[in-house]
This record gives sequence, C-alpha cells and structure tokens, in this order.
Amino acid sequence: MNKRKAIGVFDSGLGGLTVVKEIIKALPNEDIVYLGDTARVPYGTRSKEIVTKFSIEDAKFLLNKNVKCIVIACNTSSAYAGKYLKQTIKIPVFDVIVPAMIDAKSASKRGKIGVIGTRGTIASGAYKVRYKEACPLFVPFIEEGEIESDALRIIVKKYLSSLKGKIDTLIMGCTHYPIIEDLIGKELGKKVILINPGISVSGELKNYLTTNNLLNTGYKKGSLRFFVTDLTERFVKVAEQFLGQKIRKLEEVKI
Repeated sequence: MNKRKAIGVFDSGLGGLTVVKEIIKALPNEDIVYLGDTARVPYGTRSKEIVTKFSIEDAKFLLNKNVKCIVIACNTSSAYAGKYLKQTIKIPVFDVIVPAMIDAKSASKRGKIGVIGTRGTIASGAYKVRYKEACPLFVPFIEEGEIESDALRIIVKKYLSSLKGKIDTLIMGCTHYPIIEDLIGKELGKKVILINPGISVSGELKNYLTTNNLLNTGYKKGSLRFFVTDLTERFVKVAEQFLGQKIRKLEEVKI
C-alpha cells in the first residue's frame, strides 16, 4: 500500500472533526479526507439497520477517494457498524470505541468506568462498562454554540448526577463532547479522568501506521479535504469550532 495515500475519516455530521483535530496533532504529515453526513445527521437516534446502511455508504465514498485506511469517528457508527466494516473492507478500519475502552481501563485505578453518549451508543451496549448515561441534549446545545449557557450547565448537572461519586474514569462517548470537556470535568471533579476517544484512536492509528511502514514521513504538512452531504453557512462555523482552525472549503457531495 502507498504510504502517501490519505487517511479517510467519516462521521454522521461535523462532530468527527474533533477526532480529525487529534489525528492532525498525532500525525501532522498525513493527508486527511473527511466526510460528514450532514444531510442525515444525527445517527444517534436511528436504528442499527439504518446506521449500518449509512455507514457503509460513507465508507464507500472514502474508498473511492483511494484512502489507505478508514477511521469511523462516529461512536454510534462504531457501535452498530464497526465490526461489519472491519470484516468486509480490505483496508484497515479503526473505530473509536475499542481504543477508548483500552485507555479507560489503563487509566482507571479502581475499575469504576463510566460512559456518556447518544441514546444509540448507550443502547448498543458497545461500551462494556457498568455506569452509563445517555445525554441527548448535549449535541444540539453544542451545535448551536450554547456551550457557556446556564441552561447547558443545568443539563450537564442533571445528566451526570447518576455518575457523580461512582466513577473514577469517564469516556466521552460522542465526538461532540470534548467541546464541553471543561464543563464535564468541573461537574465530576478533578479526580475523575476524562477519556477523549479522538485521542485514543489517534494513538492506535499512529501505532498501526508506524508498525506497518505506512506512516507518511515526509516533511510537508498534510493536506485536508472536507466533504459534507448538505452545506449551509452555519456548518462552516460549527466545523471550525470542532476542528479548532479555519477551514478554507467544505465541498458538498451526494452519496
């Protein structure tokens, strides 16, 4: 396989750009092709069959871009379609759940691990932990830019009340949640370790590419291409919030 090929990343929307942000930090020389299925977001409220169908279509789009591997940045897609995609796609496929669980188990001193995510992710049972909480209102608040609102603070407090005092490690099981990591951390307290699956999968990806001689070791900074299935002016603003940098262009595509 040509090590200079791009890394493909897909998500149900733009939240997966928090994963891209971590991949860029870990692998600055790699080219990245990102697909956000903004026309059909969210996946977290849909059935396993529909999420799997959408995930297959997302992966096929990236395969047509001749990528060397695929990262499923969406927790719900990882939960419902990750195993199938790994079995049927000939290039390496990485999900965000497995590496996050590995990091959580390594970080936890007492084995008291919790996870928060969309209803779909939590209902899937993909995260094998005792303490779980669906937080469906986090995503709309984050996407509307209401990350410092009093209303969101009240919602964070309500959702995390069932976990507070019971866990020592929390997996932020949705790509949106790192945006409000400080708010989550403040509510749970400093002793609770927060696991960002984007960091976890970036580490796994780097290890794999290095071990298999697929790492792009050139001195040139990697290129970024962003595709979405629906495009509005607001999407650009939200995308830049997730990525943490300016985006020159979002390209609209049909899949």
